[in-house]
Amino acid sequence: MTTRPLEGIRVVDLSSFVAGPTAGRILAELGADVVRVDPVAGAVDGGRWPLAESGASLYWTGLNQAKRSVAVDLRSADGRAVVTELIARSGVVLENAAHAPWLAHEVLAARRPDLIHLHIAGNADGTPAVDYTVNAAVGLPLMTGPVDAAAPVNHVLPAWDLITGVQAALGIVAALRRRDRTGEGAYLELALEDVAVSAVASMGWLAEAEERGSARDRQGNALYGSYGSDFATADGRAVMVVGLTPAQWRSLVEVTGTAEVFAALERHRGLRFADEGDRYAARDEITAILRPWFAARTLAEIEKELSGSRVLWAPYRTMDEVAAREYAVIERVEQPGVGPVPTARSPLRWDGTYTEARPAPRHGQHTREVLEELGLSPERGDEPGGAR
Repeated sequence: MTTRPLEGIRVVDLSSFVAGPTAGRILAELGADVVRVDPVAGAVDGGRWPLAESGASLYWTGLNQAKRSVAVDLRSADGRAVVTELIARSGVVLENAAHAPWLAHEVLAARRPDLIHLHIAGNADGTPAVDYTVNAAVGLPLMTGPVDAAAPVNHVLPAWDLITGVQAALGIVAALRRRDRTGEGAYLELALEDVAVSAVASMGWLAEAEERGSARDRQGNALYGSYGSDFATADGRAVMVVGLTPAQWRSLVEVTGTAEVFAALERHRGLRFADEGDRYAARDEITAILRPWFAARTLAEIEKELSGSRVLWAPYRTMDEVAAREYAVIERVEQPGVGPVPTARSPLRWDGTYTEARPAPRHGQHTREVLEELGLSPERGDEPGGAR
């Protein structure tokens, strides 16, 4: 079995929704003992869609794999006391609570001076926000969608939540490294807004908007600054094709037999399609030239002709088609309350090997076990605040 590098580290996960649980899952996949703490009545996001036929949340089980689950009455003094003790014993806590006084860093660090504490917020000023509001605020829905669209177009992937989860896991690992070297704890704050603004700035999009003095126009499915487009096939499917590098562009031209046509277009427009900016400038003409080649072929025929070439391409697939495919990173696990489900291993391969996937716990499954580890045996009547 592949060694999990964070074995021996315990993390208390008091987070909900996507970003925090993603961070906890990443740490658990790396070997940390991630103890998720939820109210006795259930997690606030414990019933989010999609749902299994049993009514169990496939969202919740997907984000909480490989963790342990403790259910505590977080409104009671006894319940909060046991969580505080768990945090002090563990030394690492991850939460997105709205500045609950009992979870204030100075309160927790008084019990454990070398505590590593990561707090996830919506906006940088601490006000609430979620991925969908942050995404709107950083301009992406007005860059997304058909070129003639007037209304904003949201994407379905909570990208800022997922990236924030990765950043949070990285922050905790970095803080662990520093604690190993210096003995110091850390209080880390991470806002979805900061993650999103940082990302669009790092892509050069803020600098571009400042220089242009206006927002970028919608591109549809075109690849901004280079060449890429979607094409319909003869059998009613669609493919995405990209000519990002000169070699990929040459391969696309060779496979489609369009060299002479593009040479004539270069002369007519005074462009060099070896340059990706020129390909972008002529994207509509290029797409019009290539479209008949794809429209005359089925998806299977396109796959056969592009196989082995340097053309970057992929078919558009429905999610059920993706679920039916074989991926090495996917493993089928027996999920309590659901049954066998396809789920992901950690995408990190250690010496070429994936670690094994593990199911999510049942709500409160490990409460007794964790309480006993703290010396609070339910049999002695010490079970706090209605823990289950």
